[in-house]
Amino acid sequence: VQLQASGGGLVQAGDSLRLSCGTSGRTFNSMGWFRQAPGKEREFVAAISWAGGSPIYGDSVKGRFTISRDNAKNAVYLQMNNLKPEDTAVYYCAARRATVLSRYSISYNFWGQGTQVTVSS
Repeated sequence: VQLQASGGGLVQAGDSLRLSCGTSGRTFNSMGWFRQAPGKEREFVAAISWAGGSPIYGDSVKGRFTISRDNAKNAVYLQMNNLKPEDTAVYYCAARRATVLSRYSISYNFWGQGTQVTVSS
């Protein structure tokens, strides 16, 4: 299984970005986005099931970020609006065999390489 995250960049506060995560296949049932800033622990951002149902979000991004999927393209997206400097981090996509959505990084089976998002004030 290969996960490829892309779409990061340098933006200003208030701007938007859309991250993409391409997958080599779907031998797993749910996807998540996490982020890690320098010197901080990896933080849950959002998760979604390939089968449908409501996604879940971390408290710090709720109302600003939206996770979505394209089953035909085996891709998951993270639309990030109203970005803040504290959103600066490396963003990772991850895949999980279990259907139940999870906020815990340890429960994910596969990880992409990460894409840098930098938000200037």
